[in-house]
Amino acid sequence: MAETFELGTRAKARCDLMGVPPYSEAEGMLVRRFLTPAHREALDTLAFWMEQAGMSARRDHAGNLVGRYEGASPDAPALLIGSHIDSVRNGGRYDGALGVMLGIDVVEALSAAGRRLPFAVEVIAFGDEEGSRFPASMACSRAVAGTVDPMVMEMTDGDGVSLAEAFAAFGLDPTRLEEAARKPGEVFAFLEAHIEQGPVLEAEGLALGVVTAIAAQKRLMVRFTGMAGHAGTTPMTLRKDPGPAAAEAILALERICTAGHDGLVGTVGRITALPGAFNVIPGAVEYSMDIRSEVAATRDAAALAVTAEIEAIAARRGLEVSVTLMQDLAASPCDPGLTALLETAVAATGQPPRRLPSGAGHDAMVIADLCPTAMLFIRCEGGISHNPREAVTEADCALAAQAMLHFIDQLERRERA
Repeated sequence: MAETFELGTRAKARCDLMGVPPYSEAEGMLVRRFLTPAHREALDTLAFWMEQAGMSARRDHAGNLVGRYEGASPDAPALLIGSHIDSVRNGGRYDGALGVMLGIDVVEALSAAGRRLPFAVEVIAFGDEEGSRFPASMACSRAVAGTVDPMVMEMTDGDGVSLAEAFAAFGLDPTRLEEAARKPGEVFAFLEAHIEQGPVLEAEGLALGVVTAIAAQKRLMVRFTGMAGHAGTTPMTLRKDPGPAAAEAILALERICTAGHDGLVGTVGRITALPGAFNVIPGAVEYSMDIRSEVAATRDAAALAVTAEIEAIAARRGLEVSVTLMQDLAASPCDPGLTALLETAVAATGQPPRRLPSGAGHDAMVIADLCPTAMLFIRCEGGISHNPREAVTEADCALAAQAMLHFIDQLERRERA
């Protein structure tokens, strides 16, 4: 197993290499957003590593990078392995990227052994899972799955640049986004390896976990609109201040989700007061809501309850309010057959195959519209993610690489049977 340990070590090292400029937009932190110079640098280097590993590399019409290792037949359907390479601002080095690096290493192990399978193996680096530049996430995996809405091209980033403009500046044709969709039969399965982003595996002393399902999530934008005014001359009783209304509504979200079940969670990750001056009562306050649950009905009921309280708060305070749905992702169970194969693969590494759900969203939940999916979780220190303190060990990465190779062995036996 010395070779797979080396490969796992290298996957981690490559993530570390990509944690700094030019693969990050900023010094001292990791920021790699979709269609930025840092994204381009990452694609160029990943393409080089893919080709070194024995793959051909290409960029699709959604800005994803795809490396292909041919099977015994050049027209064989593909096992797709991958994750995303974009990051949140000041994020961790392994979220998403580790799954891509491990995929490259696994293919290199196959190539070094001269193995040709009854199927091709493709490694994909999705460009936009986090939604850290544009409001809706997973546009790239949606394009591959054939479920993307062309209207996403109208989305704008914080600088007012539309997705269509960003595509064009990156050398992509925004009118050809839908051509990234894979044809039926081209891809027969998808495997995503990803850090857990939670504390369960570490608490149980386990390196790996097998994901059973990915939680349903909704993203909404709330905007309270009142009347801007001078902070020193407008009496408290005569104000139409959206700030306290937003604070009250955010606490309502916390209260409703805390009292919920089925893993219900609610998060406000972005708050903006306009115009945003110390001495001005804001004319509007806008904030995001991210609501998730293992059960879609529980999530939807919470979203309705929170929205009702938001509207009641606005009415009581004499404010206008809007609640806009930005993204609606259904719960996504992993394929039972592939999950069973992955459990066998994990057990072959000497690890007990621990099953657990994912509270975080992943590209796998979108690719499930294209083909059956499986997900492998890798322990991360303290369960910390979306944070520079995100950490994994070389030994755990080695075990993940071994499990992925064993999974491919299982698939090969199934396909030849």
